[in-house]
Amino acid sequence: MISIKVVNKGRHALPKYATALSAGMDLRANIDEPVTLRPMERRLIPTGLFIALPPGYEAQVRPRSGLALKHGITVLNTPGTIDADYRGEVGVLLVNLSDKDFVVADGERIAQMVVARHEQGEWIETETLDETERGTGGYGHTGVK
Repeated sequence: MISIKVVNKGRHALPKYATALSAGMDLRANIDEPVTLRPMERRLIPTGLFIALPPGYEAQVRPRSGLALKHGITVLNTPGTIDADYRGEVGVLLVNLSDKDFVVADGERIAQMVVARHEQGEWIETETLDETERGTGGYGHTGVK
């Protein structure tokens, strides 16, 4: 487990893991009044949280499966990445993919955040790449079984 510095300017408790084996912590809306998302509308919903991740880590903002299944609400840029050097407020870019209005209430669990280690890559230009069994096969290449 890593330590993450957090400033909570919101009205709600800090995110926490729901179970001992949960990968994500629920993020809550921190809004002064309900926000109505019309069909196909997107809005940036504040959380009141400001974080400082250690170098080599990112926080991924992902949809909550219940909101997606029951209401067609998802995170538009999923997963949204919060870099270790970002110090602004954590916001959740929600979109309503249903045909009905959806009201986001203050304190509602609107997304989940997964903290993950990452590596940075270094490009090495070359004229050729090694051969593999798959080769250049792309989308749909492995077929349907």
